[in-house]
Amino acid sequence: MVKAIWNGAVIAESDDTVVVEGNHYFPRKDVNPSYLQDSDMSSFCPWKGQASYHTLEVNGQRNVDAAWYYADPKSRAQPIKDRVAFWRGVTIED
Repeated sequence: MVKAIWNGAVIAESDDTVVVEGNHYFPRKDVNPSYLQDSDMSSFCPWKGQASYHTLEVNGQRNVDAAWYYADPKSRAQPIKDRVAFWRGVTIED
């Protein structure tokens, strides 16, 4: 079971992550939505496509744009469609 942990909270937990470029992508259903806030941040990857972001909020603290996902990835990146990955201090335990 792989876990994403930040500020003492388990943000996501799954036995079905997809690893791309060293990042674990968690199925959306295995991410606790109560910790996610929508963000206006976006970025573009030439082979994955347009990424959107979430800010994490746990125990009154915010980690801005610490989660990202590809709602409509390019064909080569279809395995990560609607999966969420983390960075900016989020610990991944497996």
